[in-house]
Amino acid sequence: MLKDTHAFAVKGTTVNRPANMCRATKASRATSVNRASLGLLLSALMLGGLNVSAQAQDSPTQSAQTQDTQVQGAQTTSSSDQQAAAQVLDLLNQYSSDADWDKYFALYRKDGIFIGTDASERWGMAEFEHYSRPTKGWRYDLTERHLIQHGDVILFDELLNSPAYGVSRGTGTLIKTDGNWKIAQYHLSFPIPNEIAKQITIEIKAANKQ
Repeated sequence: MLKDTHAFAVKGTTVNRPANMCRATKASRATSVNRASLGLLLSALMLGGLNVSAQAQDSPTQSAQTQDTQVQGAQTTSSSDQQAAAQVLDLLNQYSSDADWDKYFALYRKDGIFIGTDASERWGMAEFEHYSRPTKGWRYDLTERHLIQHGDVILFDELLNSPAYGVSRGTGTLIKTDGNWKIAQYHLSFPIPNEIAKQITIEIKAANKQ
């Protein structure tokens, strides 16, 4: 019987315990160890799954960042084009102020159109030159401008200030032609404040009847 018992101490007292109980205790401990190992394994698998999930979620973000970089690159090209187009419009106002008609009309396409403030003023380049060259020019100072690019086409609108007419608006289109931005259409108008729009349009109607 002694060889089937194991001694262990409890608070300084030696106690003989049967071997089968000791084995059961060992088995219980082994089971606990196995359960702990299984728990650690499951935890590792769960963490691994979360990591894979996180990587999968991160992947579209990385793709979007690449796309953002590509978009930013396109914007850089677009910005360069828009700067060139804006320079054309700046020169247009400068040359019209100087009455430098050769340089002024060189900024237009040959099939360009100018739409003036009068309803009858829709001119091709020949008609517009016939009107412009005898004059001493006109002055419009830039106040605000917006450009929108669609490939080789740029749409623009700008607010201008004229010493003669006050607030004015220019809108139109530039087309990249032989590597350079050329004006395809320019429309000059006088914005009317909403508060006096009805009064002004009554006067316009009256003038058209004459």
